[in-house]
Amino acid sequence: MANRSGDVKRILVVGGGLIGIRHVEAVRAHPACELVGLADPDMSIDIDAPRYMAMREAKSAAVDGVIIATPTHLHADHGAQAAALGWHMLIEKPVAGTLEDAQTLAQTLKQTQIRSLVGHHRRYHASVQQLKSLIAEGAIGQVVNVSLLWAMRKPDAYFDGNWRTAGGSPVMINLVHDIDLLRFCIGEIAQVVALSGTPLRGTDRIESGAIALTFENGATGTISFADTAPSPWGFEAATGENPNIGTTQQDMMWITGTGGAISFPSMTLWRGSDWGTPAQITPLTPAADTATPLEAQLTHFVEVMDGAAPMIDVADATRTLAVAEQIEAQLTSQHHTTRNALSA
Repeated sequence: MANRSGDVKRILVVGGGLIGIRHVEAVRAHPACELVGLADPDMSIDIDAPRYMAMREAKSAAVDGVIIATPTHLHADHGAQAAALGWHMLIEKPVAGTLEDAQTLAQTLKQTQIRSLVGHHRRYHASVQQLKSLIAEGAIGQVVNVSLLWAMRKPDAYFDGNWRTAGGSPVMINLVHDIDLLRFCIGEIAQVVALSGTPLRGTDRIESGAIALTFENGATGTISFADTAPSPWGFEAATGENPNIGTTQQDMMWITGTGGAISFPSMTLWRGSDWGTPAQITPLTPAADTATPLEAQLTHFVEVMDGAAPMIDVADATRTLAVAEQIEAQLTSQHHTTRNALSA
């Protein structure tokens, strides 16, 4: 039971899906937060808390901040509503359904001086923070390239009878996290080239592909992804952060530099000189989380509401979305070209 003594932030959660309910539970357990309730038009969602059909119904309740966990295409509208009510906000990723919506929301927040945080929660992993610091300190020299792999088979039921049936591309659902991870640890992404794989489920949905990237600092990288292939490689499987995905603790990202290399999340650090001498492992203890990333993110949201600089606000998250949109557009174009060629 959370300790409600002292100053607490009153939080309204908007959206009662899987992640929304996880936010409800996190707010309830946090000693610096009090749950105002859940806003969702589906009143059959059974939780022991005040229920609202829509955000505006909670106007009379004292609210300090709102967590927006609704479908992505509603994020910008709900963010604008919260800003109009004077509520600071934590918005789930992706920050908005389109780049234009995200940019409009960023401008609204700037004008209203409402503080924001975006739910790219991987930034709160202690090991991710450690990786970013090691790279910045030059532990492997100047970064040369990075290879990232995300491959798992989503159950067929994941796509049945919901918005994912037609629009369940893993780019916006999953890879947007990996893109943000690369931006956070390696640097800003300057260019992307994407290749689409062949769909295996008999739909027009993007299911797999490969992406080449260049970074503003001169490094290059690749991402290979598939939601049709069971494998031990992917951030969720590697770190065990998602209770719905089996944990394997296998590395899923490999980074090389002019002075060595490091794999993640094992944080296996290699150092070397040239190919005449084998690279040697340098002992390194991976940093351990003292709280789950969702809990750490909520703690930070409380700090942001009090004026702290956000780890990633709407304006910053818009840059992650811009890269994801470029990738999605290229994959979609290739996918349609291939389909039309096969049907000709």
